[in-house]
Amino acid sequence: MESATSEKDGAQRQEAASLSPFFVSAGADSRSRNSAGPDDEARTTYGDLLNSKDARRWAVRGAAALLAGLAAGLLTGDWRIGATFAAGTLIALAVHAARRQSEVPRWRKPSMAQRRTEAQLRVMKKVGYRVLHARGVPGGNGQIDHFIVGRRGAFAIDSESWDKRLPLRNKLEKLYHGRFSKNERIDEALSEAREAQRLISEELGREITVRAALAIYGPGMPWDSHNLRGVDVIQGQKVRKWLRSGKSRLTEKEIEEIHKAAEKVLPARY
Repeated sequence: MESATSEKDGAQRQEAASLSPFFVSAGADSRSRNSAGPDDEARTTYGDLLNSKDARRWAVRGAAALLAGLAAGLLTGDWRIGATFAAGTLIALAVHAARRQSEVPRWRKPSMAQRRTEAQLRVMKKVGYRVLHARGVPGGNGQIDHFIVGRRGAFAIDSESWDKRLPLRNKLEKLYHGRFSKNERIDEALSEAREAQRLISEELGREITVRAALAIYGPGMPWDSHNLRGVDVIQGQKVRKWLRSGKSRLTEKEIEEIHKAAEKVLPARY
């Protein structure tokens, strides 16, 4: 009789506990991973949210913004100034984190130029462009920093950060940064794009075109984009504008096919 009562009480306690968003039993957790449906996978407990890395990051940012707001309020004697300063600090921290975020693996340490181009390409992804970052070119040590395909065609962009104190000029179809020739870098970008074009065309069984570009950050330019030796040299800040200048007209099906082929023949640089 006593064992029956204890079993009944245990069952009631387990049932009550299972209703709590903080309760996850070991057995139930393993079973749910194996048999959960789409609705179950979408459910997230409060404990999951509190333990997530994103939640901890936002907690740290919120605490820093709160401290900054309190300091500003105490110094000025006006709580409204403190609240405004706290909100501004939180926004600044979020923007800084977004700019540093990268799809490129952390150990590869993407350069500032690559991160700035990647930030622009996030906007293009929202309007249907497909993007791959840090893709290797088989048969060599080359890397395409950003491979993009969208309605206006397929593109291979390498991002560079050069000394802003030295002028950038075009002399007799040759690119000079100060007195230093950059033709070798242009030829590398063209070679990578041509190889990607060949590999993707073979994979698809039809010819496609991949436009090559160098996105330059730092020195001023007398142009937004200029084609030299088969490569478009563009201002780093104008990547999105340049992508819209393509003359191709690809369908959604073609975009997806080229993206999948590029993903297959251009290995990720892990």
